[in-house]
Amino acid sequence: MNKWTMQLLLVVSFFFGSTLASAQVKHVENSIFTVDYDEGLEQPIKLSYTVQCPTGGADRHGLNFWKVEGYHTSDNDDYKDNVWDKGHLAPAAAFNCTRDMVKSTFSYLNCALQHQSLNRGPWKELEAVERNLAMFYTVDVEIVVIFDETCEVLPTGATVPKAFVKTITFDGKSYQYYFPNEDPKGADWYTFGTEGNPVKE
Repeated sequence: MNKWTMQLLLVVSFFFGSTLASAQVKHVENSIFTVDYDEGLEQPIKLSYTVQCPTGGADRHGLNFWKVEGYHTSDNDDYKDNVWDKGHLAPAAAFNCTRDMVKSTFSYLNCALQHQSLNRGPWKELEAVERNLAMFYTVDVEIVVIFDETCEVLPTGATVPKAFVKTITFDGKSYQYYFPNEDPKGADWYTFGTEGNPVKE
């Protein structure tokens, strides 16, 4: 067990022990993703999906994130005038067979406070790798969003994640990546691998 796996287990144990007991976590399943959403944090804590449209070309022009009735989530105010992007966990580009599928990824249930340089850099690059793999394999992805007692709570109410752990499974193999929620300073996506990486091309 490497240091990132040990850290993940410790943080997840702390987090789930305190948060799940508060009954603020809701489990939601739809045709695009499955998510455990913490309404107290106003953030997803775990989300999984299968890449469905690696080469689709549906139009996403004009789409904005939208709130799902009946759930207390983050909203547009949490992402204003700061370094935090509205980070898709299930990426729009993995579901662009139709505009309706793409629109489904813009739910705030699928949105995390993610450092803009991470979201637009190695996180986006790894999503492209997933789509390339999906042209040959079924690609399943699970993301665990990490929180601990040091996480910043924004004045608008949402809590900023500490890190993201992404596990990609294809062809009977799984690969895990640990992304601190900070500026990656130009690091390549594969440097975040914790237990091995698929091919870099």
